[in-house]
Amino acid sequence: MIQISDLFKCFGRKIVHQGISFEVDKGEVLTIIGGSGSGKSVLLKQMVGLIKPDRGEIYIDGKAISHLEEEELQEVQKMIGYVFQEAALFDSLTVAENVSFGLYNLLKFSEHEAKKIVRDKLALVGLSGIEDLKPAQLSGGMKKRVGIARAIALNPKILLYDEPTTGLDPVMSDVINDLILKLKKETQTTAIAVTHDMKSAYKISDRIAMLYEGKILEIGTPQQIQNSKNPILRQFISGSSFGPIPIPGHKNNEHRN
Repeated sequence: MIQISDLFKCFGRKIVHQGISFEVDKGEVLTIIGGSGSGKSVLLKQMVGLIKPDRGEIYIDGKAISHLEEEELQEVQKMIGYVFQEAALFDSLTVAENVSFGLYNLLKFSEHEAKKIVRDKLALVGLSGIEDLKPAQLSGGMKKRVGIARAIALNPKILLYDEPTTGLDPVMSDVINDLILKLKKETQTTAIAVTHDMKSAYKISDRIAMLYEGKILEIGTPQQIQNSKNPILRQFISGSSFGPIPIPGHKNNEHRN
């Protein structure tokens, strides 16, 4: 469903990706982990066509997207639901207006059709009856779920989750994890999530890939990642400040005194 082939991306002198390649099968959940600034979100934005790679290619359902004209790219984007960090809801719109935004602006649904889809998708994420509320009236977890409802409103083939549990308490994080698994089971969507939350990564993933210094350091099942002997990966998944990963301002991070 998704193929990334020899992807390179730079911003000025900052090298973000240098030769990334991987595939995601239909119905699979791949989670991408890596440190802050490692290019995880930039990778998602390239997959949806918001940023163009400098070199390499991205294939969505067999179609190369990097050099498509705007109209063709929009057709591909209709296949993809994007769950932004912090939900990225429109503060001035109600929940219903947020969820139906793409229905009116991309697919020109009628008001009757859109209202039914909004009700159905909110029910699917466990938020029936909140259509008239504004984002300011919602908790962090509710905003995340509304963001997911908006992402699935168009019945996408692919879901991209950008830090889906960031800023949530452990209980609400697990609610979001369960929702991701529920959507996988009930809608058969292919998904890529980026996260720092290893508990979430282990729970939702079919495979996990670590992005480090612009490349895929290692990719495997959650069990394979947990059992990896790679010292960089082991330091990251254990959350230790001691190891081979450079930490600015932190001396002697190779060995504990």
